[in-house]
Amino acid sequence: MRSWLQQMERGASLMKSIIVGLALLFSVPVALKAQQAPRKFELRANSPKFWKLIGRHAQMTRMATGFGFTEGPVWDPHGFLYVSDEILNKIFRVYPDGHKETLISLGNPDGNTFDREFHLIDCASVLRAVIQVDPDGHYKVLADHYEGKKLNTPNDIVMGPDGAFYFTNPNMDLTKDQKQEIPYQGVYRLDAQGGMQLLVKDMAQPNGLAFSPDGKKLYIDDSERKDIRVYDFLPGGKLANGREFGSEEGGPHEGVPDGMRVDRNGNLFVTGPLGVWVWDPEGNHLGTIVVPEQPANLAWGDSDYRTLYITATKSVYKIRTRARGFIPYLAKPSKH
Repeated sequence: MRSWLQQMERGASLMKSIIVGLALLFSVPVALKAQQAPRKFELRANSPKFWKLIGRHAQMTRMATGFGFTEGPVWDPHGFLYVSDEILNKIFRVYPDGHKETLISLGNPDGNTFDREFHLIDCASVLRAVIQVDPDGHYKVLADHYEGKKLNTPNDIVMGPDGAFYFTNPNMDLTKDQKQEIPYQGVYRLDAQGGMQLLVKDMAQPNGLAFSPDGKKLYIDDSERKDIRVYDFLPGGKLANGREFGSEEGGPHEGVPDGMRVDRNGNLFVTGPLGVWVWDPEGNHLGTIVVPEQPANLAWGDSDYRTLYITATKSVYKIRTRARGFIPYLAKPSKH
């Protein structure tokens, strides 16, 4: 989910040593060396409907900072946020007062979600796998091959209305010493038995994804083509009638479509140029939440799921909204 960074300084690279049982190497987002154009929080409305979702006087606050590169936020009902750090190679628990605890040290963790029992599911780029992480920091691999070939670098993941996982598998985080075995960048379904099904293989760089609240549509954005596609979701986890939903074009170094979430009324909140783009279900761009640092992903949180938590480069921000987030998890979390 770092393609907006890679576009800023193509051709530059920086290798960072990590240890996860054994030494692993991967590329650090090179644009972190570049200076972001300074900008301030701002609400830019394209439609009066925007103010029904984001109050005119809403304020953004920085919840925590001091990270390397933040990704994969997921709100835990126990009162904290899981956050991946692709540079520090950790998944953190981040609390409302800003302090953070390390859950696991793991090379280049990326997008996260929960299953119905509130197990944390992570896209582990260095492992080239989808994994389940336990509260004590141990993990197990759920999937790392498709038809005998190693996955590229799983990037973002959601749970579908059928309880299966749906994830994107671009190649943007492959290191120089890793061979791409699957020749395309696909979108997959992973069921509870570990079975995998290829759903989409014609996207240039699939990234964030989200289901509509009624479970009838799956949205997937393409960071290279800078657009969002929508598919009809059919029984058996099949997709049909893929079509363009919207485009998120921006200026140089302003960002590309990345993480996304939906609210209970089917409005989409998608990171993109300058911040978070807000779309209605018909594909109208209602407005943009300009974020001080370029965001990569976002999640609904707090007890009413009206707070939008945004992972943005080295920080985590939050903003209260009038919208209420759609959360697909059905079970109550256990104590831990």
